[in-house]
Amino acid sequence: MYGSRGVGAFTGGRASAVVLGAALLMTGCSSSDDKGAADAGAGITQQPKESDPFWVNPDGTAARQVARLVEDGKKSEADQIRKIAQQPVAEWISPENPEEQARGFTEGADEAGRTALLVLYNIPHRDCGQYSQGGAADGDAYRDFVDGVAKGIGDRPATVILEPDAVLHLVDGCTPDEFHEERYDLLKGAIAKLKGLKNTKVYLDAGNAGWGNPDQIHEPLKWAGIDQADGFSVNVSNYYSTEDSIAYGKQLSAKIGGKHFVIDTSRNGNGPYTEGAEDERWCNPPGRALGETPTTKTSDPLVDAYLWVKRPGESDGECKGGPKAGEWWPEYALKLAQGSTP
Repeated sequence: MYGSRGVGAFTGGRASAVVLGAALLMTGCSSSDDKGAADAGAGITQQPKESDPFWVNPDGTAARQVARLVEDGKKSEADQIRKIAQQPVAEWISPENPEEQARGFTEGADEAGRTALLVLYNIPHRDCGQYSQGGAADGDAYRDFVDGVAKGIGDRPATVILEPDAVLHLVDGCTPDEFHEERYDLLKGAIAKLKGLKNTKVYLDAGNAGWGNPDQIHEPLKWAGIDQADGFSVNVSNYYSTEDSIAYGKQLSAKIGGKHFVIDTSRNGNGPYTEGAEDERWCNPPGRALGETPTTKTSDPLVDAYLWVKRPGESDGECKGGPKAGEWWPEYALKLAQGSTP
């Protein structure tokens, strides 16, 4: 009902990957030559900059999966997972060493002549106790987290998706009233901090086409500082069609000064799942597929980009046989790729 709960918890594996990625950057292995994953057998390269300016991490989880499959002689499966590995997907900054992570990702992107796509998902009282519950311990901890990310980004190009579901859960009754004032203040502060950087764009999350009516969220978005942001994001970690997401985004844009928006198309190739319990249709639904590949060449002037914000192949949470939210699930990744069209 509410949409993208379980949007992406943090795991120890993600933290270790960040450390490895930083090490590769220091040794020059994640350069524009893409030597890191190529040497491992994945052969991942960047997409054409004119249509897709975002960075493909050559050492991403999917790229490593491709390398393992190639090594095991499973070419057909490797070709399927390569559909994910060869596209730019967002890097979700975890609470541990956010400055180091942001620096590593933006340096890797900058060396490749691309823009880093980052997600901040650490707001206090995150996800209302659901699969991706957690977040910063308090407001001060969150401000320190954002400060670290900003220092790590510096003057390098970055596009930031800010706090999936954070505003939505203020509106739908999920987040208790006593946390509302602080959350609005934290979001507004985060936008101001990140927009103070030279080459950073910020899109504040604004829910999805299936949760409710734009009339319910346009004022809260203003209270959260949308006027200072570049725009908003829709469909993060969800499955609503691009057509429906554009319609929702345009209705909302008209109520907040014509703001532009971006759409998460990572897993919406077959649209939303409509069977089973309504409150868990969003969680690892079967029969889904990869959606439109990331690009800034979209079908509407208000849509700045189609992005893969949710990392395809990572679990929504411990439902339908899935691992913890944010963990790589090879079987699900393979099904998403197999269900997609070229």
